[in-house]
Amino acid sequence: MKKSVILMSCVVLFFISGFTFADTVLKYNVNGSSSWVPYYIPKSPETPGVLGEIVPLLLARANINIEKHNFPPRRTNYALDKGWLDFDFVSPSWFPNADLGELFVQSSAIIAIEEHVITLASNAKNWQSNDNLKGQEIGTIGGYLYHNDTEFTRVDFISEKELIKALYKDRVKAAISGDLPALYWAKQLNRPITLAALHSKGYLVMRLRKEHAALLPNINAAIAELQSNGTIERIIDKYTQQAVFEHTE
Repeated sequence: MKKSVILMSCVVLFFISGFTFADTVLKYNVNGSSSWVPYYIPKSPETPGVLGEIVPLLLARANINIEKHNFPPRRTNYALDKGWLDFDFVSPSWFPNADLGELFVQSSAIIAIEEHVITLASNAKNWQSNDNLKGQEIGTIGGYLYHNDTEFTRVDFISEKELIKALYKDRVKAAISGDLPALYWAKQLNRPITLAALHSKGYLVMRLRKEHAALLPNINAAIAELQSNGTIERIIDKYTQQAVFEHTE
């Protein structure tokens, strides 16, 4: 699943091994699904979501100044391929053979992430394996990446919120979603769903265009610092502990 969750680019001014990258410009775009909650929460400057908080801290630690651009979710992959944007955050588990492609390099792992086949409780017994997806119409998010989407027919929706609605309108029998976004919107809409087969399990990394590979040491050092001092864990807990509590009421 690609949450073109957060796409990034920035003007970079920093030093690595004595070299100055004052002329390096990386453009970024924070515009995944309009509702990839709790990773990204639009129009919420005080609580912008897990990645909404981690990204500025991470780039600041790496001495990278950010410059925002605005691309719709469906165009972010194209913009990355063309070099209009320079990095985003993805999970290698969303790609066939975990290969991000020859245009990119990847950072060290930042956040663990899972996605499941989601369905209504009455249908859950029919979706206990990824093999059940084959040849079926499956709810997906336009612009997201799914490692095995050649095996099923994508029925694209604009957000995880719309996936939940589609299950209840019987437009699809099953969909693929990250756990927390699915549970969040099921709660908000008061429409319970079931997490069926595990579709992918991995971690988010920064997918960086390879012409900027020299920046990775600073980026990876910043990731390690935010992990070791507990910053990333505290931010995740801020958004997920309440969500998990609400969904177990």
